[in-house]
Amino acid sequence: MGADLTDEFEERRDRLRALAIRMLGTRDEAEDAVQETWMRLDRAGGQGIDNLDGWLTTVTARICLNRLRSRRTRTEVPLDRHVPDPVVHRVDAVGPDEEAILADEVGAALLLVLDALTPPERLAFVLHDVFAVPFDEIATMIERTPDAARQLASRARRRVRGATVPDADMSSQRRVVDAFFAAARDGDFARLVSVLHPDVVLHSDGGAARQPLSVIVRGSGEVARRALWFAIPNAVLHPVLVNGRAGVVVMLSAKPFVLMGFTVVAEAITVIEVLADPERIRRLDFPTL
Repeated sequence: MGADLTDEFEERRDRLRALAIRMLGTRDEAEDAVQETWMRLDRAGGQGIDNLDGWLTTVTARICLNRLRSRRTRTEVPLDRHVPDPVVHRVDAVGPDEEAILADEVGAALLLVLDALTPPERLAFVLHDVFAVPFDEIATMIERTPDAARQLASRARRRVRGATVPDADMSSQRRVVDAFFAAARDGDFARLVSVLHPDVVLHSDGGAARQPLSVIVRGSGEVARRALWFAIPNAVLHPVLVNGRAGVVVMLSAKPFVLMGFTVVAEAITVIEVLADPERIRRLDFPTL
């Protein structure tokens, strides 16, 4: 029974990891949540579980919900300054055979929007809209009525649909991002403002080691002033895809220092996501640069 149970869990691990990543936004936390689910299943020995898929989904979702609630009580880094773990590709590494994989990873760009939701909203939206879990089951997880769960998912859905859709032309995205860095390098404030949307938002996450870099900045003028910081002497910029969008790895002394992802809409930058946490930078799977 033990070996069979292990095999059945492993068959479902990828699905549970996908759920946990969308709930928690980081792969490390997602892996921890999935492992905790396995330990609970192992302790139960499969006894009294009629629907293994439903049981595993419920347990993983509850673990993630508890972690989200716990995260919101921490004071080290405000949640709105947390940048979700990105997926990084070389700009020339994505061919037709990888389009389906990349399409799923582009969904990771919505993690920033999901982070702005309350834990119950996030759980209701992810479980129902992404994993097709009925509202009756969701309601028991969040201790609400099915109608309340439906309203939470609806509210979350409106916010997700309101997220901006980036330009499809990657070469256009890259031109805008290159212009951003050229203006920052030259210290040209007016040119910086010209490539930024008036309501642009900069999210930067420096983690515990670089807390001064954990900021959220709004508006083209304020972001342009901050952008001058990115003109780091001796830095080397490597173009990459970050969550399927134009991005850059900033290298110092031949090592990744900062990862930046850009959302470009109508040839203007609307969102800049900066991951400057050295611990998370070290753990990222960077493509060969």
